[in-house]
Formats: sequence, C-alpha cells, structure tokens
Amino acid sequence: MMSVIHSLNDKRREKQVDYELKVLKELSLRKIKEKVVSHYSLLFQSGVLHRSVVEDGCVDFAIESYLLGAQYSRFAYYGETYERVEERSKKEVREITHALFDYLLSWGKATEEDVVNDSIFLLSESFVQKWWTEGFQIGEKRRKLKLR
Repeated sequence: MMSVIHSLNDKRREKQVDYELKVLKELSLRKIKEKVVSHYSLLFQSGVLHRSVVEDGCVDFAIESYLLGAQYSRFAYYGETYERVEERSKKEVREITHALFDYLLSWGKATEEDVVNDSIFLLSESFVQKWWTEGFQIGEKRRKLKLR
C-alpha cells in the first residue's frame, strides 16, 4: 500500500485555507458593501468615484485586509500587544492600501487635484485599517474561544 506524501508547505497552505474559510464565516458580504458605501459616500456623491464600478473591488480589498488581520491575531494570542502586532503587519497593510488607492484612481474619474488624491489615499488607508482591525478582533476572539 502506498501513501500520499505531502510537503510541509502543502500542509501549511491547507491549514491556512481551512482557517480562512472558518474566519470568513463571520463576515457578511452585505455588511462589507454597506461599509464601502458609507466609507466612500462623499466621493460617490461628488462623482469622483462611480459606486457601481468601485464597490466590488473594494469588497476584495476588505476581505484581504480582514484575513490579514485574522492571520496576525495569532501573535496577540501568544502575548504581543496590539500595537506590536500592528507594527509587524505594517508592510502588508501598506501594500494593500497602495493597491486599493491605485485601483480607485484607475476606476475613478481622473483628476489632477492633489487634495482629491490625498483624500482618496487617506480614505483607502482608513478603510484597510478598519478591516484589518475587524479581522484581528475576530481572529483573537476565535483563538480565545479555542475555535481555531
């Protein structure tokens, strides 16, 4: 009888996907879309961003940020402070923020106004941070309840 050999990386990836699926059960697509609309409402109303075009992309970035926060919550479980964990994930959060900002610029109305671009960046930064924090809190709660 032959057994299947799995590499350590395959096993880790399988565990990560399983964890992500469990964490995503705590998240509602409707809730994300509502938060997108409320978060970017001024830009939608002013016509800088088109809601129908941008909404789905923002959902993807929210989920990515949420999963990243949930993943990093394991460090808090092992004793690190929230601030230290946040600092540890800063690079990935910055990458997601810049990707979201670029996405919004490419799908929004082109503008040369630095004030508008700065507003879009600051909103993107707070949007990503909000979903990272929400994922972090859910991950921390799941670990405390031993629901890994």
